Amino acid sequence: MGKIGTRALMTLAMAAMLYAIPHRAAAQYDFCNSRNTSYKHGERLKFKVYYNMGFIWIYAGDATFTTTSKDLGGQKVFYIAGYGKTASSYEWFYKVRDMYETYVDQETMLPVRFIRDVNEGGLKFKHDVTFDHSKRNAVSAGKDYQIPACTQDVLSAIYFARNIDYSRYHPGDRIPFDMFLDDKVYSLYIKYLGKERIETKRGTFNAIKIAPLLIDGTIFSGGEKMTVWVSDDKNHIPLRVNSPITVGSIKVDLMEYDNLRNPFDALVSLNN
Repeated sequence: MGKIGTRALMTLAMAAMLYAIPHRAAAQYDFCNSRNTSYKHGERLKFKVYYNMGFIWIYAGDATFTTTSKDLGGQKVFYIAGYGKTASSYEWFYKVRDMYETYVDQETMLPVRFIRDVNEGGLKFKHDVTFDHSKRNAVSAGKDYQIPACTQDVLSAIYFARNIDYSRYHPGDRIPFDMFLDDKVYSLYIKYLGKERIETKRGTFNAIKIAPLLIDGTIFSGGEKMTVWVSDDKNHIPLRVNSPITVGSIKVDLMEYDNLRNPFDALVSLNN
């Protein structure tokens, strides 16, 4: 599989929001004026990652996301953690252990703190960011950065996006938001593509289809080549992420889920 496939593991599992091209297309309604109706304390989502460099899909790794309600200095937050690792059969060649953590204010749904702990093939680094949205300020490695209103981190953005009311949009509409990562503010968007029924490794689901616009020059090809499907119900949980990369392609499928906030109405049938 090599470094390209393993490096893509956590990014794809988290819906690949990092690599969108800066763009402004509409007012930031959903990312500034929404409330949480899609997830709750105790939710757990587990994904399997598959890599393809020919005609065979190969199991490459796992990604797990958990949500816990906590008290952070008197502030009620959701502690959301995303953990990605390579399959044991690949670890002799290129071992990945990536951990993403965000603390999200339960009322505003904005991140309070974001931690990114990366361990990929011997490359190790850690980013720790704190946010003060009242001052539109982020602090990273002792430095202050100005941020726009309603700025998300890479993990909180995914859970915030789960609360978008897609019924307000038409295929082709773009839903913009700002994200702070690696000491930069990225102006991004999610493109709504419509609805369809899909069959994954786990089963058959009614889904909402969305896509980010990718930056050329990363491990991903430029253009709107990545597709993400989320459940067409109030949970809006990711069901599948599919994308070509520099060499081959990657597919991420939801395999396990626990403690969903709402009935899983998007489920049509499960595979044995």
